[in-house]
Amino acid sequence: MANKTRKKETRTYKDRAKYLSYATTKRRRHIKLFAIEYRGGKCQICGYKRCVGALDLHHIKGKKSFLISTDAYLHSWVDIKTELDKCVLLCSNCHRELHNGLIKLPVKAVV
Repeated sequence: MANKTRKKETRTYKDRAKYLSYATTKRRRHIKLFAIEYRGGKCQICGYKRCVGALDLHHIKGKKSFLISTDAYLHSWVDIKTELDKCVLLCSNCHRELHNGLIKLPVKAVV
């Protein structure tokens, strides 16, 4: 039997860290797109839908189990859907105005 030589490992910890960071970013983006689609794809107050980066999730029901924006990538799709059921989708302007008391959620968004 011939002595098989192994290929020398060329990856480094730094390479692995970069890959893990990329994978986490990719999963977070995927979750945000899923969340936007799941919650209707547009602001529940004004109907804005041009830029996904300008859409936020606002909790309206129950206690937060985890933060969707930062911790969702650690949870299953079932857990994410359960948390999304407690939220409404708002554009960033309507979200800020809601928090400052300038507007209120329409009844259809709360139900």
